[in-house]
Amino acid sequence: MKTIFEEMGGTYRQVGYYFIPNITLPDDGEYQIGKYGRMRRSYLKKYRKILYNNYVLEGTLFKHLAEIDQVCNERIENIVSAMAKQEGVTEAFKAADQIEWVRRMNSIRNRAEEIVLHELVYDL
Repeated sequence: MKTIFEEMGGTYRQVGYYFIPNITLPDDGEYQIGKYGRMRRSYLKKYRKILYNNYVLEGTLFKHLAEIDQVCNERIENIVSAMAKQEGVTEAFKAADQIEWVRRMNSIRNRAEEIVLHELVYDL
């Protein structure tokens, strides 16, 4: 009598007295995971364990993390440029008062990052 695993085309290998299923994850290639991808992985591991395990078992975790990281970086760039334009933080302002320009750009960047973290990293 065959097991369900064998009926689906699965095979086993014998190690000592034990039969271990030959299971491998698909090799989807190399993914570069940055800051936001690592933050997403930590969030999934801690608060969304079932979703994290599903990604691992399907072999799509690193692809998902790379996509999240890329989307977050693009979204932050868009938000920062829109906020800077709206608040009048331009290159002319930079030439006039560099310290104030840096302060405002840091504030804009922090707000944009907070928006992206809430939208993409912690609430998908």
